[in-house]
Amino acid sequence: MRKGKNKVTKSFSETYKKAGVDITAGYKAVELMKTHIARTMINGKTSDIGGFGGLFELDITGIKNPVLVSGTDGVGTKLKMAFLMDKHNTVGIDCVAMCVNDIICCGAKPLFFLDYIACGKNYPEKIADIVSGIAEGCVQSGCELIGGETAEMPGFYPIDEYDLAGFSVGVVDKDKVLDKNSITEGDVIIALPSSGVHSNGFSLVRKVFDVENADIKSPCAELGGKSIGETLLTPTKIYVNPMLALFDKVTVKAVSHITGGGFYENIPRSIPDGYSAIIDKKSVKILPIFKLLQQRGGISERDMFNTFNMGVGMSVVVSKDDAESALETLRANGEDAYIMGEIVKGEESVVIC
Repeated sequence: MRKGKNKVTKSFSETYKKAGVDITAGYKAVELMKTHIARTMINGKTSDIGGFGGLFELDITGIKNPVLVSGTDGVGTKLKMAFLMDKHNTVGIDCVAMCVNDIICCGAKPLFFLDYIACGKNYPEKIADIVSGIAEGCVQSGCELIGGETAEMPGFYPIDEYDLAGFSVGVVDKDKVLDKNSITEGDVIIALPSSGVHSNGFSLVRKVFDVENADIKSPCAELGGKSIGETLLTPTKIYVNPMLALFDKVTVKAVSHITGGGFYENIPRSIPDGYSAIIDKKSVKILPIFKLLQQRGGISERDMFNTFNMGVGMSVVVSKDDAESALETLRANGEDAYIMGEIVKGEESVVIC
């Protein structure tokens, strides 16, 4: 658990500080992040920051057979963009999004989140900025930030760099766990637009744009005047609330979170054997950043769809009869959703044509 200075303490080690770890900086970081963490408290029954474990009282009202669903992930090399742009209050949203968007694919509602920040040097204000983003992600997904850890690791990380990972738990009634085996021929595939590259493929992104050496802060005409750096740092969209609304309205058969591996790796995870997802390439609303990436990197279309989300952060399979109601519900909850394909019988899991 993230250690907090909840009581008057004389904890201080001059020797440890000389080795590169400042305990008092950790205390200051905790004090700075408390207001951000407080924003995520929904039921007011979690433990205070600074304890040895995060407590969460599970409310299973209306749930006959609760099943816990967990997810863990990090932000990957997108963090390099935060370092280069010296902007640290959005990558926490990415961290939460990568976990809760996975959980929602099972039909579960996220309950709580824990983070892990490892850094070369604990700059309290920077750590608090990171946590502010984590808190914002938790607010957007309706889950509580009940704990975390900040590890100062001099000699392991450069003093101006850090790594960030997270872990989330959600709950779903066993009878409502999404079952991809309910998919049949004629079902439709709905696309939920992404906010950008999200948090995957950044090793290739950084190579194509040569971000460490290029000017990534100047306006870019191909991106509508936004800079490459600003565009790439756009936080991952969180789909929890619109998806929970959709679950209440129609029978959702399967959901795919389009992350690393793009369409070809992620969509098959929600399609049963013997069926194919036929994607109408012309219907996919590809964002300008992907067109610029493909052009500057000389990347094949096949590799683009096998690496990036291409403007689709999540795909949803529903019956044809439920399609219009699903679109109306998603749009009423802020998603510019649209149909991008259908399910047919076939051996190839994904066909983009």
